[in-house]
This record gives sequence, C-alpha cells and structure tokens, in this order.
Amino acid sequence: EPLEIERKFLLNGLPDEAREAPNVRIEQGWLAGETIRERLRRVSDASGERFYRTIKLGTGLTRAEYEESISREMFEPLWPLTAGCRIEKRRYKILEGERLWEIDVFEGHDLVTAEVELPSPDAALELPAWLARCLVREVTGDPAFSNLNLAR
Repeated sequence: EPLEIERKFLLNGLPDEAREAPNVRIEQGWLAGETIRERLRRVSDASGERFYRTIKLGTGLTRAEYEESISREMFEPLWPLTAGCRIEKRRYKILEGERLWEIDVFEGHDLVTAEVELPSPDAALELPAWLARCLVREVTGDPAFSNLNLAR
C-alpha cells in the first residue's frame, strides 16, 4: 500500500527563503463522495500544465495515497463536478538537507503552511532555522487544515 508520511506546520507568513524558490500554481477540486473523496489537481508552471487524480485514505501522520497522472482530456470533463469544493494555492519547494519542504500559500485564505514527507512515522525531524522563524504550530492531523476542509 503506498503510504504518505507527512507532517504539516502552520506558518505566520511566507518565509523569505521561499520567495526565490521554484514554485507552481495548484488548483485542486474534490468529487462528491461519502467514504471516498477523489481529488483532481492541475499543476501549472513555466513548463506547462500537468493533471492528476488522487485518493487519500486515513488521517494524521500516515495515510494511504493513490495518485496517477491523467490527460487534459480526462481532467476537463471531471473538473466541473468539483464546483463548490476547490482550492487554489502557490507551492514553493525548498530542499533542506535530505528533506523537501513544500510551502503552500492559499488563495482566498490568510493561510501559509509547510509540509514535509518523512521516510517513517518515527523519523527524526529538525526544523530548519528559516522555517522555525515563521512557525506558529504543528497542525499534522488537525482537520481544520486539511485541503479538503479548506475547499468546502
């Protein structure tokens, strides 16, 4: 089972170090469902657009994640079905040692978060100094900060 082991942090703003980092625009929408919520994602940058569909199961630090690339032709007829459950964000990526930090600035929300994937649930994690300066608190597993809940 493909696992995503990820910790998430609330920041008080975009760290200065992220301002010059590579970044992409992400639009996400969720299809209606009771038990399973499928996410559609469009990622845009200077190289063009890429499309994905994803199902995540579980909550908290460790979740099952199934993701695949899809074509524009598959994405476009499904996207209107996500109306009313969408978010847009700008994602900045910063490599710090062995960890890739993803800093998300959400459009329409006064919200900046940082995420990092880990190799195991008990992996040690030291926050980089540039991130610690902006840290409000850890929000891993807090439903108020899930992308799906922000989209509702």
